[in-house]
Amino acid sequence: MSMAIRINKTGGPEVMEYVEVEVGEPGPGEVRVRHAAVGLNFIDVYFRTGLYPQPLPGGLGQEAAGTIEAVGSGVQGFSVGDRVAYAGRPNGAYAEARVMPADILVKLPDSISFDTAAAMMLQGMTVQYLLRQTYPLKGGETILFHAAAGGIGLIAAQWARALGVTMIGTVSSEEKAALAKQHGCEHVINYKTENFVERVKEITGGKGVPVVYDSIGKDTFMGSLDCLQPRGMMVSFGNASGAAAPFAVSELASRGSLFLTRPSLGNYVSTRADLDATAGDLFAMVESKKISIAINQRYALKDVGQAHADLEARKTTGSTILIP
Repeated sequence: MSMAIRINKTGGPEVMEYVEVEVGEPGPGEVRVRHAAVGLNFIDVYFRTGLYPQPLPGGLGQEAAGTIEAVGSGVQGFSVGDRVAYAGRPNGAYAEARVMPADILVKLPDSISFDTAAAMMLQGMTVQYLLRQTYPLKGGETILFHAAAGGIGLIAAQWARALGVTMIGTVSSEEKAALAKQHGCEHVINYKTENFVERVKEITGGKGVPVVYDSIGKDTFMGSLDCLQPRGMMVSFGNASGAAAPFAVSELASRGSLFLTRPSLGNYVSTRADLDATAGDLFAMVESKKISIAINQRYALKDVGQAHADLEARKTTGSTILIP
């Protein structure tokens, strides 16, 4: 038997229950992984609240790192004892151990700790596809990235700096502004005290930016469009403040023939080759010290309710991990 978090209904942090579960043996194409650390991400909140539906009762969590305990038939490339990490569905990472499909696992370099891996896989691979694939940055651009002091934002700031890109980031406090600057964000806007659209235009000499990366949603969506240059791209990859309101497609034309995309990590790592390439790029950036992972919060797995409450209240910065 093993301990895990389960939900029987959607709702607030209180719906998460710390319960004993039977893990079982892996079937064909599966492995059993003993977790050393589990990542906390805002997408977990979406599943907990029901914004993103899933069958219930069910688990939560899409990111963890640990050691393979057992390997099912037909699994190639993995053995008992391998250090591994993953990010992606199916949900269920909030657990001491789990049986899961082997095809979302990657082997973890010895130079990267379990804690670091659990804190960076989903966020780091998200930054990789955003900056290197969705809108491939070449260097010399000035970009807008919302939530610059969050886990994704701090990684993005470092990656942008390594690429020679100037990042404008938004934050909600002066403390978060200082943190974003420490990690390479060149211009930081406190959206509680400044109009971010006006500041972006000021910073760019009225031109706007070629791309906006927006994980906030409702509160920033239309303003983000207004920050773009003609033919710029709006990359909407989250809804931390709620889903953006519907709008007429003609809004894109009237603002300068803009592009809008709503990507998700799963579509960028859907093949073994894509997954290994994306994770490998992230591992290389971390191993080269161009990116450091800021683990600013640690909670026991059983205290995940408090972790979710703090995340939703925007009390967290950088990455957060749960310790089974």
